[in-house]
Amino acid sequence: QMPEDPDELAVLEEIQQELILQEQLVIEEYERSLRFDEECLNAMLEGLDATDRIICPVCRKNNLTVKTHVVCCQCGLYVSTQDMTEGKLRSLLESTVTEHSQRCFHSPEFTVTRDMEEEASLLMSCPV
Repeated sequence: QMPEDPDELAVLEEIQQELILQEQLVIEEYERSLRFDEECLNAMLEGLDATDRIICPVCRKNNLTVKTHVVCCQCGLYVSTQDMTEGKLRSLLESTVTEHSQRCFHSPEFTVTRDMEEEASLLMSCPV
């Protein structure tokens, strides 16, 4: 039976509008949750892709950018190179750190130095 009283009709219409609004809010919250989950998944996938990257030996926070003629980092590391690749740089860093660890138990530190021509170089040193 449909109510015939105009006040009852108005109340029912108001309730219907509130239910529609609540449904829209629930849908919007669900969509926000889906977007957040998607962003988290994308960030995790990017992190997996970055596992092959080289962490800057100077700041130990950021990944190095390795190009043919330069190695740089957000921390300010900027070293000119010739025909450098991530594989070559990784190999150089690993071999020098391994060689050091065969003679010393302390961790080496990396800094950027400049030579007489003001060219930057990456220097590994041991505090001990």
